[in-house]
Amino acid sequence: MSLLSIPSSALRRLLAAIALVLVATTAGAQSLYDAATFRPLTADHKAFRVGDVVTVQVIENASAAANADTGSRRNNGVGANVVHAKSPAVRIGLEANGEFDGGGRTSRTGRLLAQLSVTVREILPNGDLRLEGEQLLTINDEQQRINLEGRARPQDVSDGNVVLSTRLAGARITYIGEGDLADRQRPAWWRRALDWFGF
Repeated sequence: MSLLSIPSSALRRLLAAIALVLVATTAGAQSLYDAATFRPLTADHKAFRVGDVVTVQVIENASAAANADTGSRRNNGVGANVVHAKSPAVRIGLEANGEFDGGGRTSRTGRLLAQLSVTVREILPNGDLRLEGEQLLTINDEQQRINLEGRARPQDVSDGNVVLSTRLAGARITYIGEGDLADRQRPAWWRRALDWFGF
């Protein structure tokens, strides 16, 4: 059966149905390419949009030392002699001496090594990534919490999607321990009160 043998009205209906199917399929088609989420197959796995995850290696070493020495000497003297012809000589004197020696030394060292994954919260106008995240560990009923906030340049994020904490601008890193061990290291309230009064 050829197309010539089909009645013209049926042929028109068939062509209209084919045209309708073609229009419907082209109208509903969507592109597989999305500029906001596209990443080439040969691209690295760096974070580049809000919601991506970045691994931060926290390597912080801090130390500070200060020395102060103070010395002060003061000598004052006042004297008077009174001699009377009929009585032995009377001598009156006054002398004051003062000395002060002071010294002080302070030293502090801190070290924190950790690794945690944080989330990109915002892409700043200059392209920097604002990072924020938290890690919570529980070891022997002791909670260890690490909070991290900061801003990283995309070029400081390695090909493995890792950035060092020393490369973060405006970094805020908080490490808090909660539990019996932390409570034992905290001075009692009466000791803190005496320290506040300077005793």
